[in-house]
Amino acid sequence: MGELRQFRLPDVGEGLADGEILQWLVAVGDTVTVNQPLCEVETAKAAVELPSPFAGTVTELHFEPGTTVDVGTPIITIDVGGEAPAPAAPAPAASAPSASAPSGDAAEAAAGLIGGAAPGGRTAVLVGYGPRTTEARRRPRRAVHASSAPAPEPVGADYGSGGQERPPLLATAPDVTTKPVRHGGLEVGRQAEAHARAEVAAPSRPAAPGRRSVRPLAKPPVRKLARDLGVDLTALTGSGAGGVITREDVTAAAAAPARAPAGAAAPALSAVPGPAVAGERIPVKGVRKATAAAMVASAFTAPHVTEFLTVDVTRMMKLRQRIAGRPEFAGVKVSPLLFVAKALLLAARRHPMVNSSWDEAAQEIVVHGQVNLGIAAATPRGLIVPNVKDAGRLSLAELAGALAELTETARAGRTAPADMTGGTITITNVGVFGVDTGTPILNPGESAILAFGAVREMPWVHEGKVRVRQVTQLALSFDHRIVDGELGSRFLADVGALLSDPGTALAF
Repeated sequence: MGELRQFRLPDVGEGLADGEILQWLVAVGDTVTVNQPLCEVETAKAAVELPSPFAGTVTELHFEPGTTVDVGTPIITIDVGGEAPAPAAPAPAASAPSASAPSGDAAEAAAGLIGGAAPGGRTAVLVGYGPRTTEARRRPRRAVHASSAPAPEPVGADYGSGGQERPPLLATAPDVTTKPVRHGGLEVGRQAEAHARAEVAAPSRPAAPGRRSVRPLAKPPVRKLARDLGVDLTALTGSGAGGVITREDVTAAAAAPARAPAGAAAPALSAVPGPAVAGERIPVKGVRKATAAAMVASAFTAPHVTEFLTVDVTRMMKLRQRIAGRPEFAGVKVSPLLFVAKALLLAARRHPMVNSSWDEAAQEIVVHGQVNLGIAAATPRGLIVPNVKDAGRLSLAELAGALAELTETARAGRTAPADMTGGTITITNVGVFGVDTGTPILNPGESAILAFGAVREMPWVHEGKVRVRQVTQLALSFDHRIVDGELGSRFLADVGALLSDPGTALAF
């Protein structure tokens, strides 16, 4: 038996108390390297693959998949020296960690990696804290030629009419040096991220004799969908680039009748009608639990008022067509949501009180100096609201790129927890679902949220005649402690005026 070290569940967000182990990516007896992904963990904000801070042999997995574990609890033990021990069965989920602390804990804390001091007075819990002592490198995996790879599939819902397109997957895996990462981010190791992308880009290959089979190539939202539908990913052949398993592959497998493959006695898949079944009891946890708590706190703390406005956006839609052809917007989808966001930012500059929050403890109104624009996004993991920091400083082209990146990372389940905190005002695009309007609930700590409805062709009085025009509906909910009826009405009217006649932006 060599030297044993335990990896404790880190706080992958800002102040999160626990996380659920979705799946293990290693097994007892496996040899692991530094920054190799060990498991996939879901918190109240996102899912993340945790990389190994040690190189050695896995001796124990302390919890089964599906177990919720408190931050700081040992989840895996690794033998970092000596001969590999004989594999042992994983401990049950309820078992307590070993009473004797591993001999490597003190040394690891001293190295500034796990349990040691970190910048800002925090405890170092993630790979990359402390000084860089090594430059671990990994061989590039065989590349997939971009010219022969089919376009990847979109994941999740489109946010904004004419939804965003996903960029192509990486065709090569560059040689990456491990670098420190920021606290609270989902990217807990740059090399781990490169490893994950290389796994997606590289074609699958048969496992060597005596070793475990290669992990199926699929993104975290697709894996979650497969778990919900009861689909075994190892039995599927991916239709995406480099053999990646797509959402369509999973749903097709779930809808297909269960049948036994050639030479097998038992069926490989079981057909499940969908993720929700009548009479089913679904545990409330993760993103849904955090969202529910936030909405209840907001609804029963801030006095909500909602106002509605119907707007003729025909000119805006024509401007959208002209702008989409400009070179600075090449490669970026120009959606109506972009113009709604820009109009909101200009209106917030004229009415700064709308971009504020209520400090209950100090009994003060905090007027924010910049607009951190949140976009409500319905993802496979649930509703999240990532935000673009200081969105008011961005040009229209820069804002388009920021919104595209924000929705892309949200759909892929890669939104950093830091990008979901600090929002000051939010847009929810219900029109993408064909809905005209709604009464949105404020995000806690914000004083306003704007709902953007579907753009429809409707009869409208224009220049004294009834004509067919493109019309949408806006709904603004605001905290009546901060925003009174006059301010809310003026703000909503300004947003509507900018969408009806974008040229009025010159007067703002």
